[in-house]
Amino acid sequence: MTPLLLRDPPVQPSPDEARSWLRRELLHPEYHQQNVLQQVLTWLQQQVRGGLNAAQDAPPLSTFAAMVVLVLLVLGLGWLLSRARWSARARDEQRVVLTDEVVTSAELRRRAETALAEGRHEDALVDGFRALAVRQVERGRLDDAPGATAHEVATSLAGTYPHQRPRVAGSAVLFEAVLYGDHSATRDQAVSVLDLDNELAGLR
Repeated sequence: MTPLLLRDPPVQPSPDEARSWLRRELLHPEYHQQNVLQQVLTWLQQQVRGGLNAAQDAPPLSTFAAMVVLVLLVLGLGWLLSRARWSARARDEQRVVLTDEVVTSAELRRRAETALAEGRHEDALVDGFRALAVRQVERGRLDDAPGATAHEVATSLAGTYPHQRPRVAGSAVLFEAVLYGDHSATRDQAVSVLDLDNELAGLR
């Protein structure tokens, strides 16, 4: 009599376990290489193929459970990728100095001075540097290029005011560090940016 061969029971992780597996998989170094999306899709395809092969010999209830887990994996992957794209887009939008906002240098300057008086040094520094940039656009010393970063603004202004290159570059570094580097700003730093705006405005 041929002995019965007992198959290992199919793995049926809970939704939380499935999401945890996905997160651990995405932490592997190979997913941080250049073509991340292709790496993830390849891995997902392998998992689907393996699941379909296993489902052929599994009872209907186990097959259904595997399909539910697969759907959760796909949804989790889509959520992770959408969050990554949103975060990257938000960081890019925050980094720019010249935005699509229709505002004059005078208005930005007033906002910076109000923030300074209220002790909001980070806001004072950021609006102060933007006031500086917009003022130079208004004077024709800087191209009106929405989306320009602090580095690009500093590079352009350093060519126009070479003797102010260190201060312009330093103000751009402060702007970037405060706005998207989560660094705090001191009153002296904010005042230095506003003083630079005054000095550049007085130069012909």
